[in-house]
Parts: sequence; structure tokens; C-alpha cells
Amino acid sequence: MDLENFQDEKLELNAEELRQTLNIESGKLTWQELQVHFARGAVVAINPQLDLIDVSAKFVNDDKHAIEAWMNKKQIGRATDADAIRWLKNKTEFWAVVVPPWVLVQEISDQ
Repeated sequence: MDLENFQDEKLELNAEELRQTLNIESGKLTWQELQVHFARGAVVAINPQLDLIDVSAKFVNDDKHAIEAWMNKKQIGRATDADAIRWLKNKTEFWAVVVPPWVLVQEISDQ
């Protein structure tokens, strides 16, 4: 898919189609695969209590109110150096969705 038209194509989908597309495009990644994106400041960590696909849809639709509310509650935010150190040490795996320019990630729990 042409990344320049990514969000335009997503906005043409209805809510359910968007969720299905984002779900299909989500995937499992290791910290090593995310390091390059972290280095460019594009990794957004999503609290495990949130639904990654719901959050991704809000990013696609540029829902500033929902995103700001989650940020204010510290449920989402750019990955920090402390996150990176912990993820490297723990060999963390993630569920991830790319919503250009962001890579939204959610740690996979051992539960």
C-alpha cells in the first residue's frame, strides 16, 4: 500500500471495515524490529488495558479528543528511553499496528 495514501484510503472505510483492516495489518514484533522506529521517535506505547485496534482507529481518524484523553491518563505516549531499556532487557514482544508516521505497540503479556 502506498503510505502517502494510507490514511485517505482508511478514511473511506466504515468503522467496522477500518477495524477489520487494522486487525489484519496488525502483527507481532520484537523489540529488535522496533528499535529503528524508536530511534526516529515514532513508537507509541499503548497501555495493555486499551484495545490496540480501537486506539489505532482513533489515530487513523485523527480523533484528537480521545488521543489527548488517553495521553492525559498516561495510557498512551511516545516510548521513552526507560521503556527501551526495559524492553531490551526483557526481550519484549509486541502487538503492533503502523499508522504512519506512528508505530503503535502494546506489550504482549505472559498471561
